[in-house]
Amino acid sequence: MEDSSATTSFNYNKHLKEQFVSNLNGSSMLEIFSLALVIPVIVLLRRAIGLNFVSVSHISQRLSKKDDIDSAKSKYSSAYMVTMAVDFLFIVIPVLLLHTVLSEWIFKLALLSTFFILFCLLSKRYITFSSSGSFDTVEKSISSLRVVMMIITCLCILAVDFNIFPRKYAKTESYGTSWMDLGVGSFVVANALVSRQARNVHSGGWKTALQSTCPLILLGVARLASTTGVDYQVHVGEYGVHWNFFFTLAAVSLLTSAINIHPKYCGILGLFILIGYQIVLVQGLNTYLLSDVRGMDIVSQNKEGIFSIFGYLGMYLVGVQMGYELFFKNNYSASSHRNQQTRRGVCAFAVILWLLTLILNQHVEQASRRMCNMAYVMLVLAVNFEVLAIFMLSEFTPGSNFTALEGAFNQNLLASFLLANLLTGLVNLSVDTLFATSNEALAILVLYAFALCFFTGLANFYGFRLKFW
Repeated sequence: MEDSSATTSFNYNKHLKEQFVSNLNGSSMLEIFSLALVIPVIVLLRRAIGLNFVSVSHISQRLSKKDDIDSAKSKYSSAYMVTMAVDFLFIVIPVLLLHTVLSEWIFKLALLSTFFILFCLLSKRYITFSSSGSFDTVEKSISSLRVVMMIITCLCILAVDFNIFPRKYAKTESYGTSWMDLGVGSFVVANALVSRQARNVHSGGWKTALQSTCPLILLGVARLASTTGVDYQVHVGEYGVHWNFFFTLAAVSLLTSAINIHPKYCGILGLFILIGYQIVLVQGLNTYLLSDVRGMDIVSQNKEGIFSIFGYLGMYLVGVQMGYELFFKNNYSASSHRNQQTRRGVCAFAVILWLLTLILNQHVEQASRRMCNMAYVMLVLAVNFEVLAIFMLSEFTPGSNFTALEGAFNQNLLASFLLANLLTGLVNLSVDTLFATSNEALAILVLYAFALCFFTGLANFYGFRLKFW
C-alpha cells in the first residue's frame, strides 16, 4: 500500500520536506526582538518617503453624484497600482530580503532602526509633523500591526521551504523561540485587541458564535482534505495528525463567545487559565505533549492542537482586556492627551511583557509554541506590543499614517492568507523547493509576493472583502 501511494503522490519529496522543517531549535530572543524592531521601521520609512499617487479612499472622495464609479475607477486604476508597486518595492522586498539574503545583517539593521527612532523622538521638539492626534492614529497603528504580521506570515510560509530561508527562523520542534513560532499567536492577539469583546459589544450568544465559526471549521476541514488528497507535507508535531490553524481559531472563537463577562475581567480570567495550564504542564502534561508516541484515539492523535487551546484561550482573553483598557475604555476618546496616554501604556506593556517572558523562560519553563505555554504566550504578547509601540510613533515621523499596501491587506486579511496558502501549495507541488538555488528561490519568492500583493490590491480596489472572524 505504501509503495502504491508513493507512486501516485503529487509530492514525491514529501518526507524530505517534512524533515527539512523538523527538529529545529529556533533563534535567540534578541534576534526576535531585533526583527520586531526593524520591520515596522521599514514601514515608517516608506511612509516618510511619500510617493503616494492615489489611494482607494482618495478615489471615493473624488467621486460626485454625477460621476460614474466605473469610469472613475478606470481613471485612477493606473495611479493606484503604481502606488501599490512603490509600496511593494519599499516594504515587501526589504522584508523578504530580511528573511533571506540579509538575515545576517539583522543586528546592524536593528541598531540603525534604533537611531532612526531616537532621531524621530528628539526631532519632535523642533519639527511638528501633521497628525490627527486622535483615536484614528491609534486605530491605524493596530491595523498596521495586523497587516505587517499577515505579510510576514504570508512570506514565511513559502520561504521556509527553500534553503535560502534561515533554519533558525523556522518553527521549533519542542522548546525554543523562533520567528515563525509567532504566527498563529500573533493572529490571535491581533484579533483579540480589536474584538467585539474588547469593544464591550455583545457577541450575540452561541447561535451567532456558531455562524461565525462555521467558515473557520469548513476551512479547517478543507485544508485537511486538500493536504491529504495531494499528499502534501504536514509536520505532525505542529498541531497533530488532523488538527490545523483554522480549528484552533474556531475553538478559541467558540469558547470566548461562551465567556460572557465584562472585558475588564477577561485578562484576570485569562491569567488564571494560563497559570492553571502551566501548573498542569510542569506536573507532567508537557512530557505527554512532546512525546512522539500517539494512541489511536482522536485526542492522542491531535494532542498538541487540542491542549494548546488552553494557552491560546488565555492569550486571547488577556489580549481582550489589554485592548479594552488601552483603546476602548474611554469610548474612543480623541484627545491628544488620551492618545499620549495610550502610547505610553503600549510602550510600558511592551517592556513589562518582555521582562515577564525572560523570567518565565528562565525560571519556569522554556517557551514552547507546540504546547502554547505561559512563556510562549508572553513572548507573543511582547513582540506584538513592541511592534504596536513602534507604529504608534507615526506621530513623530513625516508622511501618511497608512500606505496603499496596508489599506489593501487590512481590508482582506483572511482572503490574503487563504490566497497565500493556495499559492504556497501550488509552488510546492510545481517546484522542487529543496534543491532550488538561492537565485531561483529568491526569484520565485519575489514573483509569489508580487502576485499576492497584486491580487490583494486588485480586490481592495474593486471593493471585494472577505471577513467573518
